[in-house]
Amino acid sequence: MLSPQIIKSITSYSEKMNRPVTLVLQKGEHEKQAQLEQFLVQISQASELIQFELRSNTHLRSPISFFLEVDQEPTGIEFSGIPSGHEFNSLILAILQAGGYELKLDQSIQERIRRIQTPLHFEVFISLNCHNCPEVVQILNQFALLNPLIRSEMIDGGLFQSTIQERNIQGVPAVYLNGKAFLSGQVNAAQILEQLQDLFPDMLAASTQVEYKLQDVVVLGGGPAGASAAIYAARKGLEVTLIAERIGGQVKDTMTIENLISIPKTTGTELAGALQNHISAYPITVLEHVRVVEIEQGHLKVLTLSSGELIRCKTLIIATGAKWRELGVPGEQEYKGKGVAYCPHCDGPFFKDKPVAVIGGGNSGLEAALDLAHIAQSVIVLEYGDQLKADHVLIEQAKQKPNIQYLTSVQTQEILAQEGQVHALRYLDRNTNEVNIAEFAGVFVQIGLIPNSRFVQGCVDLTAQGEVIINDRCETSAQGIYACGDVTTVPYKQIIIAMGEGAKAGLAAFEYILAQQNSFES
Repeated sequence: MLSPQIIKSITSYSEKMNRPVTLVLQKGEHEKQAQLEQFLVQISQASELIQFELRSNTHLRSPISFFLEVDQEPTGIEFSGIPSGHEFNSLILAILQAGGYELKLDQSIQERIRRIQTPLHFEVFISLNCHNCPEVVQILNQFALLNPLIRSEMIDGGLFQSTIQERNIQGVPAVYLNGKAFLSGQVNAAQILEQLQDLFPDMLAASTQVEYKLQDVVVLGGGPAGASAAIYAARKGLEVTLIAERIGGQVKDTMTIENLISIPKTTGTELAGALQNHISAYPITVLEHVRVVEIEQGHLKVLTLSSGELIRCKTLIIATGAKWRELGVPGEQEYKGKGVAYCPHCDGPFFKDKPVAVIGGGNSGLEAALDLAHIAQSVIVLEYGDQLKADHVLIEQAKQKPNIQYLTSVQTQEILAQEGQVHALRYLDRNTNEVNIAEFAGVFVQIGLIPNSRFVQGCVDLTAQGEVIINDRCETSAQGIYACGDVTTVPYKQIIIAMGEGAKAGLAAFEYILAQQNSFES
């Protein structure tokens, strides 16, 4: 099942392990068990530090479930199914981290996880085609390695259809906690911790508040704008900290990028990795999986993080980007993950050979329609305006797909469901004022972005749409606070524009610090 090149790579990576890891497979009867056993045996043969064992009477879900063990003790990491495809990296990373590799989570996040005093069993339902699922699986695997009270189980929905149907799951990743629905869609470690603390206010043991040393520049956001701002500021010799829920930001949700000048074609994952590598080339302090919850203004700014830590800085650059805009119609919130979706790459496979709708005729909508056309029975794009707004090249590509159709001048009014699952959509024909109902198994919302600026309300001036108002030097209404990228009033939300704006913000912050140097030193 595994090529010699993959085995060679596992052998190379395992050289840095400092303790053996055992892959323990549940013994029993299942049509896929022989395939899974062969898969695990091949991995174990790549290194003396990776062992395989077939064992009876385990606590596991089925004969196609296995767990990772270190020193005859379960690590809390479990897999139900064959973690191939996107999840292969999750398995290899789990083996390496259980074997002594450094964890990827920020130290402040690790400290909070270790303080958890409540037993937690996470079940992560995934699709092997989902490019967002591995991030959630890998985060929760690290939770398990950090705290013996935590278990994390990856479950391949394709092999556990009865469980999928029993729990009425129609979107991935779907995370269950202690047997109950917990979170769905793409989430990061900070969001998981915040949700946990809402459920279990007393789950953390006591801790002391940490304060970092004074920084010249703090950048909020790890997307193209934030990365660019941090790199430009660091190149000027400034003390720089970058705070982000995830490096790459919304770029990580993009499958194909063909308009980043000088790079004909790349993917969001590749670009996010390149941003990470470029940031790592400079002495930039990166605090990932955390966010700022409070900003105290003044000549020096004091930031309170979701981890409880404090950071003082001379300048602040807001580069928190934007998130998908929601429809705001009845049925949308109620049926998220049950037919209402926002990521065609993650949730498209759930609608194989079924009719789906895409709301939005811009670039995002047409890209989603093109992706879904390979899976769904039919795709209908609904656009509020009187014509599609996507780039000409995307419209032409979509015209070549016989199962993609369009409705323009229509307004979505309600998403309808039967027995807890989406089955239709009510929309208004804006030309005739006629209300129609069309049957769909899934509705993919692709209607643009909303800026991530709520946390700076009252701190800097915003437009009615929530964009941070800036001038041509990325200055906001507050002295020493700058903003760049999709969170701002700059038109055309494009990666290359965000990078340029980030560079401007970093340089502007540098000039401000130079001009104010005497006052900072006094």
